[in-house]
Amino acid sequence: MSNLDIKQTVDVAIIGGGTAGLAAYRAAKEHTNSVLMIEAGPYGTTCARVGCMPSKLLIAAAENAHQYEKSAQFGVNLGKPHIDGRAVMQRVKSERDRFVGFVLESVEGIDAEHKLDGYAQFVDQHHLQVQHTNGETSMVHAKRIVIATGSRPAYPAAWSDLGDRLLVNDDIFEWDTLPESIAVFGPGVIGLELGQALHRLGVKVLMFGVGGAVGPLTDPALTDYANTLYAKEFYLDSDAKVELIERSENGVKLRYLNKQDETVETEVDYLVAATGRRANTDKLGLDKLNIELDPRGVPTADHYTLQTSLSHIFIAGDASNQIPLLHEAADQGKIAGDNAGRGKDIRAGLRRTSIAAVFSDPQIAMVGESHRQIEKRLGNCGCFEIGEVSFENQGRSRVMLVNKGIAHLYGEQGTGRFLGAEIIGPNAEHLAHLLAWAHQSQMTISQMLDMPFYHPVIEEGIRTALRDLNAKLHLGPEMIDACMECGVGS
Repeated sequence: MSNLDIKQTVDVAIIGGGTAGLAAYRAAKEHTNSVLMIEAGPYGTTCARVGCMPSKLLIAAAENAHQYEKSAQFGVNLGKPHIDGRAVMQRVKSERDRFVGFVLESVEGIDAEHKLDGYAQFVDQHHLQVQHTNGETSMVHAKRIVIATGSRPAYPAAWSDLGDRLLVNDDIFEWDTLPESIAVFGPGVIGLELGQALHRLGVKVLMFGVGGAVGPLTDPALTDYANTLYAKEFYLDSDAKVELIERSENGVKLRYLNKQDETVETEVDYLVAATGRRANTDKLGLDKLNIELDPRGVPTADHYTLQTSLSHIFIAGDASNQIPLLHEAADQGKIAGDNAGRGKDIRAGLRRTSIAAVFSDPQIAMVGESHRQIEKRLGNCGCFEIGEVSFENQGRSRVMLVNKGIAHLYGEQGTGRFLGAEIIGPNAEHLAHLLAWAHQSQMTISQMLDMPFYHPVIEEGIRTALRDLNAKLHLGPEMIDACMECGVGS
């Protein structure tokens, strides 16, 4: 390759201008001014445009409507609310655009010489061919490269036959008003949040899943509870038998077996695919590289440095196929950009305790290791215990009529160390933060019980679970030795 083929030579090239890419850019700039960010689509973040922020705006409207329905139980009769779908979506889009604007302001502050519009593909380990929107191509030579290309919704190819009656979550936030009915496929985080919110805003919602999972939960007891609870509010079959999905004249025709094994035929306005996301790494030309890939075709990376099997290439954010959350993308982008900027002086970055929340009602939260992870690591020897609290009779929860849910906290036999938690319940987003701080501080259950709890608050439920867990743990050297083969303390 001759130098005439190369338009730019830089120390660091970053592919992608979302949360991870912007964080990587800022971190790399701390070490070198020779940084180039390559972005094909609109600059900004999945979170601000089509993810966490617009979905929370829709959920906020739904929560407000739902409060009216609950008010009579307090002796406050407000009547049935009138939901103006156009007004709901106008606020969602207006506030969404405001959040996106803040992101774009930060992008506009980046020097033009550090940005390149176009689709980047690897030609070899150090060269990227960039296809510009005007049809022209250029070549970039980079000493080090950060892949931060994000992810996109994924769904079965056959659903494409539904045409404009097939939606992903991105499409919902472009509605001018609310439809009459939808079928949501995938009761995960996105499907559960949007499906419940739309139901509470007067949309008829049918929700289908495969395998029985709800949200990110892995604890069988909590999964069963969630299935029962949400199914009382709207149609939810998390292990559905759907026989027919086809485009009809006015929407989508469905035929499925209900929970009584009866055949049901119905029609909805739209099918919403919430069946997961796919990392945007399949069109990068990775086949030109001798790089190690995981089973999904995504480059593997060191958890602490974000360095791939090629020492000069890093990957961050949703593209890394690790944890597709904004705060994780920002942390990963910072680590990857910092190391790309440093060059050979690679350093481990701070990886915080895992924390996730689903803004359903009641909320779902995950902290630290999941039940599935702990069971795989310690379950064979019975080297962990579970502390439980039910929120159904928990004082403050019952006062506020939010008394639904259970929480499981996991502790390690021998050491008494707090391992993680899965929660479905009121204010789970806030409970999760307290537990995440304890987990990152490597606290024991007894140390957590030494922390102050006010009365009456929902947090007292966590103390109940901690007491239950503490009573079940057997501490001391003998128990540690007995469990050592299972990985205690690792």
